[in-house]
Amino acid sequence: MSAKPINPILKQVLELGPTVVFFLIYLRIKDENYIIGGTEYSGFIVSAIVFIPILLVSMGILWALTRKLSRMQVFTAFMVIFFGGLTAYFNNKAFFMMKTTIVYGLFFVLLGIGLLRRESWLQYVLGEFLPMEREGWMIFTKRLAVFFLVLALANEVIWRTQSEELWVTLETFAFPAVTFIFLWVNIVALQKYLIEDPKK
Repeated sequence: MSAKPINPILKQVLELGPTVVFFLIYLRIKDENYIIGGTEYSGFIVSAIVFIPILLVSMGILWALTRKLSRMQVFTAFMVIFFGGLTAYFNNKAFFMMKTTIVYGLFFVLLGIGLLRRESWLQYVLGEFLPMEREGWMIFTKRLAVFFLVLALANEVIWRTQSEELWVTLETFAFPAVTFIFLWVNIVALQKYLIEDPKK
C-alpha cells in the first residue's frame, strides 16, 4: 500500500512531538515520587512509562493519515516499549537510559555486518528516498556506522557520569540535532553520487 501524502509540518510534529512531550512531562514531575500499586516510582520513571502510550498514539495517527510507517519508526516503538517495560518492572531508570546505547550500538553492528559482506544495508532502508550510486552508499554507510558507535559510547559515558536532567536534555535535543547535522553534511558532501533520475 502506497503512502498517502501528509503535510510535512504535521509529519514532523507527530514524529518528534512525543519526545518533546516526554521532556516537558519530565521537567514538570522530575522531583516528585508516585505510589502506583504499592510501589514508589520516581518522576523520571513515570515520565518514561507515560511516554509509551503517547508514542503509540502518535504513530497510530501517523498510520491513519499516511497508511505507512517506516522500519525505523516500528523499531523505535518496539525498543521504547521493551525498555520502558523493563524500567517499570524493575523500577530502575538505567534500563531506559541504556536503551539509547543499545539502539545506536545495534545500528553500528548491523551496518558493520553489511560492510563486512561488502553491502550497504543502509541503502536497503533509504534507497527508495535517496537514490545514490553504490560507491556513495558504501561511503555513507561507513561514516554512519562510526557515527553510531560514537553516539553509543557517548550515551554510556553521559548517563553513567552526568545528572539525570542533563541526560534527558541531551537525549531530547542534542542527539537528534547532531544526527540531523551529520546526515545533512554527508548528503551534501556525497551529492556527486546522487542519481537525479533513477529510471534513466
